Amino acid sequence: MAVPQLRLNESQVETQATPQQPKVDDNYILMHAKELSESLHQQRLALYPPVAQKSLRKFTSGEAAKLIGVDDGYLRQLALDGKGPEAETLPNGRRMYSLDDINVLRGYLDENARGGRRYIKHRSGKEHLQVISCVNFKGGSAKTTSAAHLAQYLALSGYRVLAIDLDPQASLSALHGYQPEFDVGPNATIYGSIRYDDEARHPSEVIRQTYISGLDIIPGNLELMEFEHETPKALANRRPGETKFFSRLTIALNEVADDYDVVVIDCPPQLGFLTLAALSASTSLIVTVHPQMLDVMSMSQFLTMTADLLGVVKNFGGTVEYDWMKYLITRYEPGDGPQSGMVEYLRGLFPEAVLENPMLKSTAIADAGINKQTIYEVSRERFTKSTYDRAMDAMNNVNAEIEGLIRKTWGRA
Repeated sequence: MAVPQLRLNESQVETQATPQQPKVDDNYILMHAKELSESLHQQRLALYPPVAQKSLRKFTSGEAAKLIGVDDGYLRQLALDGKGPEAETLPNGRRMYSLDDINVLRGYLDENARGGRRYIKHRSGKEHLQVISCVNFKGGSAKTTSAAHLAQYLALSGYRVLAIDLDPQASLSALHGYQPEFDVGPNATIYGSIRYDDEARHPSEVIRQTYISGLDIIPGNLELMEFEHETPKALANRRPGETKFFSRLTIALNEVADDYDVVVIDCPPQLGFLTLAALSASTSLIVTVHPQMLDVMSMSQFLTMTADLLGVVKNFGGTVEYDWMKYLITRYEPGDGPQSGMVEYLRGLFPEAVLENPMLKSTAIADAGINKQTIYEVSRERFTKSTYDRAMDAMNNVNAEIEGLIRKTWGRA
């Protein structure tokens, strides 16, 4: 018996055909980029309505006393005596202080201090601006996390801080409430002040205040890549007397140096012209390193390349001397045997260069980051007491050690 032949007309063929997959090209990638960007923007609007702006939480009297450097009992007595700002009092009698309240208290205590003690930590004219770059070109080294927490810690401690997002991915900006696609327009990054044409702006025009008193930021976005593209052209067509590329950031910072005590730079994860400009402008360096073999091997290559390129910068008259350079162990798990071994290995090689305190891996820090926050911005109630305290103590120990290096550089006790 013959098998009947099946014949399909064109409409049947079209119906049964496999749906055509979209073409994966630049437009496809751009579509994904726009959809993701809009989704993130809507998420921010949901987190921070109605104007999508972040704000800093208030601090308990115990937290405020620790930030100022006095006993909680003394702060309580000042409140009872009506001295200093009037703090918010909750129904349970607990007093809550804003960072502005804390800074007013610092001013009051500084005016009435005895024995030369200082509560306002601003640098004097004899103390040079500290410019600290956080660097590494290995992804996952917690470079941005380190820079953000250091900048916020110093601002909470009473210093005048400028954070500069030099990474085109702009994660530092996002952490501080500036989504690069929506909030940072053309010529509004540090590129606007270090570009080579007549559209260059004074750095004060690209500095923005954050929701943390004492902390300003120059946000970043993809525009920063223009400096990487234009510098080779500028080098090829350099005119006599034109500022060298590695000095342009230094000159920009000199224009606003009197307004700040410390500048914290989050460098891009590669050794390009932006990073070299940051290294030339820096007075100190923090190299973040995750204690894993591949990360340490990558750091070895990073240091070799950095030394070679800084040698070139030095030959052309650039500054490559630093007050200090420290390795910061990040995402450290003390119970991990191989990680502990790697930390001991690094301490054995560079006993004076590895910071004593590591940044611990913590779910509190990771969970805060999901909501574009640091551990300093979240309240203790969001986590178990032990998890929060462990993360906060570890982060404070790291940043207090760095603050000590800054103070030592200035010649303070």
